[in-house]
Amino acid sequence: MLVGIVDFHSVAAAKWFSLPAFDVMFVNYDFKLYPGAIIAMAPIAFVTMTEHMGHVMVLNKLTKRNFFKNPGLHRTLFGDGLSSIIAGFAGGPPTTSYGENIGVLAMTKVHSVWVLGGAAIFAVLFSFIGKVSALIQSIPTPVIGGISFLLFGMIASNGLRILVDNKVNYELKRNLIITAVILVIGIGGTYLQIGQFQLTSIALATIFGIVANLVLPERANSEK
Repeated sequence: MLVGIVDFHSVAAAKWFSLPAFDVMFVNYDFKLYPGAIIAMAPIAFVTMTEHMGHVMVLNKLTKRNFFKNPGLHRTLFGDGLSSIIAGFAGGPPTTSYGENIGVLAMTKVHSVWVLGGAAIFAVLFSFIGKVSALIQSIPTPVIGGISFLLFGMIASNGLRILVDNKVNYELKRNLIITAVILVIGIGGTYLQIGQFQLTSIALATIFGIVANLVLPERANSEK
């Protein structure tokens, strides 16, 4: 506000009650199958599943619990997929786990499901208040960028913490190679495009990491 990059005109012009843009099947559009879109989107499942597993691993560290056992990874993945399907039928965004939320948990140290559930209810209610939405959109990009540094940095740092806690031996060449391949492909923006089929950088990094882990020997000849 002091440097004049906050504009409240949009907040003043916004209505108090504003209905979110719903897209309901058979109301706003008819059902139609798009095989090309399915082929293009299906590989993203590798990204969301890998990201979800990473988030659960970080949550295990943050909360000192084992969510892989209780409620179980199969249940958390099922919840991710089912909630995204339900949101999609109403025209909403994917509701899979997000690094921003894990970052908030790491920063605030508040891990209560009641607090998270209450935050979700407030988020739904606030989406119907136009002035609140306009106020959030008035936050300058540099401020959002600064928050993003902390939120995404937190989960990345906790990911590194998992490697340290599990004493991953980086004197072994295979561990260096696997990590290097994942980092370069994932951060570098590499992607694979074949017609309408595309593997994004994160999905491609995931696949290359899995393949490298399966193919590379435990120790190089020089390390035996």
